[in-house]
Amino acid sequence: MRSATVQRSSHETQVVVAIDLDGGDVSISTPVPFFSHMLSQLGVHGGLGLSVEATGDWMVDAHHLVEDTGIALGQAFREALGDRLGLERFADRTVPLDESLIRVAIDISGRGMAVVELGGNRSLALGTPAFYVEHAEEFLAAFARHGGCTLHVHSLADGNTHHQLEATFKGFAKTVHDATRVTSDAVVSSKGLLDG
Repeated sequence: MRSATVQRSSHETQVVVAIDLDGGDVSISTPVPFFSHMLSQLGVHGGLGLSVEATGDWMVDAHHLVEDTGIALGQAFREALGDRLGLERFADRTVPLDESLIRVAIDISGRGMAVVELGGNRSLALGTPAFYVEHAEEFLAAFARHGGCTLHVHSLADGNTHHQLEATFKGFAKTVHDATRVTSDAVVSSKGLLDG
Protein backbone atom coordinates (compact mmCIF):
# COMPACT_ATOMS: atom_id res chain seq x y z
CA MET A 1 0.00 0.00 0.00
CA ARG A 2 1.63 3.23 -1.16
CA SER A 3 -0.72 5.56 0.64
CA ALA A 4 -0.70 8.03 3.52
CA THR A 5 -2.90 10.56 5.30
CA VAL A 6 -1.60 13.77 6.88
CA GLN A 7 -3.49 16.27 9.01
CA ARG A 8 -2.03 19.75 9.51
CA SER A 9 -3.67 22.23 11.85
CA SER A 10 -2.55 25.73 12.82
CA HIS A 11 -4.09 29.04 13.88
CA GLU A 12 -4.33 29.87 10.16
CA THR A 13 -5.42 26.67 8.41
CA GLN A 14 -6.79 23.16 8.82
CA VAL A 15 -5.73 20.70 6.13
CA VAL A 16 -6.32 16.96 5.73
CA VAL A 17 -4.69 15.22 2.78
CA ALA A 18 -4.86 11.55 1.76
CA ILE A 19 -2.87 10.20 -1.18
CA ASP A 20 -2.61 6.82 -2.87
CA LEU A 21 0.18 6.67 -5.43
CA ASP A 22 -1.46 3.71 -7.16
CA GLY A 23 -4.80 5.35 -7.90
CA GLY A 24 -8.26 5.86 -6.52
CA ASP A 25 -10.93 8.51 -6.24
CA VAL A 26 -10.22 12.24 -6.41
CA SER A 27 -12.09 14.47 -3.95
CA ILE A 28 -11.07 18.09 -3.45
CA SER A 29 -12.64 20.65 -1.11
CA THR A 30 -11.08 24.08 -0.61
CA PRO A 31 -12.63 27.57 -0.45
CA VAL A 32 -10.50 28.65 -3.44
CA PRO A 33 -12.23 27.28 -6.56
CA PHE A 34 -9.29 27.72 -8.94
CA PHE A 35 -6.96 25.95 -6.50
CA SER A 36 -9.48 23.12 -6.17
CA HIS A 37 -9.55 22.86 -9.97
CA MET A 38 -5.74 22.61 -10.08
CA LEU A 39 -5.64 19.95 -7.35
CA SER A 40 -8.20 17.95 -9.33
CA GLN A 41 -5.85 18.11 -12.33
CA LEU A 42 -3.07 16.73 -10.13
CA GLY A 43 -5.16 13.78 -9.01
CA VAL A 44 -6.67 12.94 -12.39
CA HIS A 45 -3.58 13.37 -14.59
CA GLY A 46 -1.26 11.91 -11.95
CA GLY A 47 -3.35 8.75 -11.70
CA LEU A 48 -3.52 9.31 -7.95
CA GLY A 49 -6.06 8.61 -5.30
CA LEU A 50 -6.25 12.09 -3.82
CA SER A 51 -8.42 13.64 -1.13
CA VAL A 52 -7.89 17.20 0.07
CA GLU A 53 -9.99 19.06 2.62
CA ALA A 54 -8.60 22.48 3.42
CA THR A 55 -9.97 25.59 5.05
CA GLY A 56 -8.59 28.60 6.89
CA ASP A 57 -7.97 32.32 6.63
CA TRP A 58 -8.50 32.53 2.87
CA MET A 59 -10.40 35.80 3.31
CA VAL A 60 -7.07 37.45 4.23
CA ASP A 61 -5.18 35.87 1.32
CA ALA A 62 -5.08 32.36 -0.12
CA HIS A 63 -1.34 32.13 0.57
CA HIS A 64 -1.51 30.29 3.91
CA LEU A 65 -4.10 27.81 2.67
CA VAL A 66 -2.21 27.04 -0.55
CA GLU A 67 1.22 26.73 1.08
CA ASP A 68 -0.05 24.61 3.98
CA THR A 69 -1.80 22.29 1.54
CA GLY A 70 1.49 21.93 -0.33
CA ILE A 71 3.28 21.11 2.93
CA ALA A 72 0.71 18.47 3.94
CA LEU A 73 0.61 16.94 0.47
CA GLY A 74 4.41 16.79 0.35
CA GLN A 75 4.51 15.07 3.76
CA ALA A 76 1.87 12.54 2.69
CA PHE A 77 3.73 11.93 -0.60
CA ARG A 78 6.99 11.26 1.22
CA GLU A 79 5.31 8.88 3.65
CA ALA A 80 3.46 7.05 0.85
CA LEU A 81 6.74 6.39 -0.97
CA GLY A 82 7.84 4.10 1.85
CA ASP A 83 11.27 2.53 1.28
CA ARG A 84 11.32 3.82 -2.35
CA LEU A 85 12.41 0.44 -3.68
CA GLY A 86 12.26 0.23 -7.46
CA LEU A 87 11.11 3.80 -8.12
CA GLU A 88 11.78 5.17 -11.57
CA ARG A 89 12.92 8.26 -9.59
CA PHE A 90 13.53 10.71 -12.48
CA ALA A 91 10.90 12.07 -14.86
CA ASP A 92 10.22 15.08 -17.01
CA ARG A 93 7.35 16.27 -19.18
CA THR A 94 6.73 19.17 -21.51
CA VAL A 95 3.03 19.99 -21.57
CA PRO A 96 1.18 22.42 -23.85
CA LEU A 97 -2.17 24.03 -23.31
CA ASP A 98 -2.98 26.10 -26.38
CA GLU A 99 -0.41 28.94 -26.50
CA SER A 100 1.22 28.02 -23.15
CA LEU A 101 4.06 25.51 -22.82
CA ILE A 102 5.47 24.24 -19.51
CA ARG A 103 8.41 21.94 -18.77
CA VAL A 104 8.51 20.03 -15.48
CA ALA A 105 11.31 17.78 -14.21
CA ILE A 106 11.46 15.84 -10.94
CA ASP A 107 13.98 13.73 -9.04
CA ILE A 108 12.69 11.84 -6.01
CA SER A 109 16.08 12.12 -4.36
CA GLY A 110 15.21 12.75 -0.73
CA ARG A 111 16.52 16.30 -1.16
CA GLY A 112 13.70 18.82 -1.09
CA MET A 113 14.13 21.87 -3.28
CA ALA A 114 12.35 23.64 -6.10
CA VAL A 115 13.18 26.02 -8.93
CA VAL A 116 9.92 27.42 -10.29
CA GLU A 117 10.02 30.06 -13.04
CA LEU A 118 6.57 30.62 -14.44
CA GLY A 119 7.04 34.19 -15.65
CA GLY A 120 3.99 35.82 -17.18
CA ASN A 121 1.80 38.27 -15.32
CA ARG A 122 2.32 37.28 -11.67
CA SER A 123 -0.08 39.99 -10.47
CA LEU A 124 -3.06 38.64 -12.42
CA ALA A 125 -5.71 37.11 -10.17
CA LEU A 126 -7.86 34.16 -11.21
CA GLY A 127 -11.23 33.56 -9.57
CA THR A 128 -12.70 34.63 -6.26
CA PRO A 129 -11.02 34.44 -3.84
CA ALA A 130 -7.97 35.35 -5.88
CA PHE A 131 -5.43 32.75 -6.95
CA TYR A 132 -2.14 34.19 -8.22
CA VAL A 133 0.75 32.66 -10.16
CA GLU A 134 2.86 33.10 -7.02
CA HIS A 135 0.42 30.87 -5.13
CA ALA A 136 1.20 28.06 -7.56
CA GLU A 137 4.92 28.71 -7.08
CA GLU A 138 4.54 28.52 -3.28
CA PHE A 139 2.50 25.31 -3.48
CA LEU A 140 5.08 23.57 -5.67
CA ALA A 141 7.99 24.73 -3.51
CA ALA A 142 6.26 23.54 -0.31
CA PHE A 143 5.49 20.16 -1.89
CA ALA A 144 9.10 19.69 -3.02
CA ARG A 145 10.62 20.69 0.34
CA HIS A 146 8.39 18.42 2.37
CA GLY A 147 8.08 15.66 -0.22
CA GLY A 148 11.84 15.16 -0.47
CA CYS A 149 12.15 15.78 -4.18
CA THR A 150 13.96 18.15 -6.50
CA LEU A 151 11.50 19.93 -8.75
CA HIS A 152 12.10 22.22 -11.72
CA VAL A 153 9.21 24.00 -13.44
CA HIS A 154 9.83 26.39 -16.31
CA SER A 155 7.51 28.27 -18.64
CA LEU A 156 8.72 27.89 -22.23
CA ALA A 157 5.87 29.97 -23.66
CA ASP A 158 3.64 32.31 -21.68
CA GLY A 159 0.11 33.22 -22.56
CA ASN A 160 -3.28 33.00 -20.92
CA THR A 161 -2.62 32.63 -17.19
CA HIS A 162 -5.30 29.96 -16.73
CA HIS A 163 -3.70 27.91 -19.53
CA GLN A 164 -0.23 28.44 -18.08
CA LEU A 165 -1.21 27.26 -14.61
CA GLU A 166 -3.27 24.33 -15.85
CA ALA A 167 -0.38 23.14 -18.02
CA THR A 168 1.86 23.49 -14.94
CA PHE A 169 -0.33 21.28 -12.76
CA LYS A 170 -0.87 18.73 -15.53
CA GLY A 171 2.88 18.58 -16.19
CA PHE A 172 3.55 18.24 -12.47
CA ALA A 173 0.98 15.45 -12.27
CA LYS A 174 2.52 13.53 -15.17
CA THR A 175 6.06 13.76 -13.77
CA VAL A 176 4.88 12.55 -10.35
CA HIS A 177 3.10 9.64 -12.03
CA ASP A 178 6.13 8.70 -14.13
CA ALA A 179 8.73 9.09 -11.36
CA THR A 180 6.75 7.01 -8.83
CA ARG A 181 6.34 4.01 -11.15
CA VAL A 182 7.96 0.87 -9.75
CA THR A 183 10.29 -0.42 -12.48
CA SER A 184 12.77 -2.61 -10.57
CA ASP A 185 13.40 -4.14 -7.15
CA ALA A 186 16.31 -1.88 -6.18
CA VAL A 187 16.86 1.66 -4.97
CA VAL A 188 17.93 3.74 -7.98
CA SER A 189 20.99 5.36 -6.42
CA SER A 190 24.73 4.68 -6.52
CA LYS A 191 24.66 5.31 -2.75
CA GLY A 192 22.13 2.52 -2.32
CA LEU A 193 19.61 4.77 -0.60
CA LEU A 194 17.46 7.84 -1.22
CA ASP A 195 17.65 9.85 1.97
CA GLY A 196 18.87 13.25 0.81
